[in-house]
Amino acid sequence: IVALFAGMLTKVGVYAMIRVLGGVFAPVFEALQPFVLTLAGLTMVLEPLNPWRDHAGCFLSKVPQAYMICRAVNSPSVKILDDLYHQQITEGNLIPNIDAAYSEIAYFQVGDNPGRKEPGTGEINYKRIFQHIHAKGFDGIIGMEHGNSIGGKKGERAVIDAYVAVDSFVND
Repeated sequence: IVALFAGMLTKVGVYAMIRVLGGVFAPVFEALQPFVLTLAGLTMVLEPLNPWRDHAGCFLSKVPQAYMICRAVNSPSVKILDDLYHQQITEGNLIPNIDAAYSEIAYFQVGDNPGRKEPGTGEINYKRIFQHIHAKGFDGIIGMEHGNSIGGKKGERAVIDAYVAVDSFVND
């Protein structure tokens, strides 16, 4: 089964296999999913979302929950997407939470709070967070998932300037 499906994987391939084949095979595919992902060289990330502002009723809302799931699955192909916007709303205490789950974090998403705009428009000290994860040797992905606080070309320039500012610790 693994050899058959490993070549067919896409971003949603494993989920599609479970849905399409379903029935009595679903538990087998769910159990094999981390193994199949590993064989295919893929990583699935779990993203805790805030249940108060953006995702009411969401089950996975805190990084410690995602960390426990990753440790239970115990696969290099199942990791955490730590969306700092959501975690500031849900938990705060960002750097200690990063440290507590660091071994399972593969991806950070950036968006300031409130407003989910570029760094520097809210309360999150992204310069300090970037400095911290850089010092830890983070070599995963840092993604931008936010809007612009200003429209047009001026807004695009503001986003670039914001990232230059939060990256400036490298030159300090």
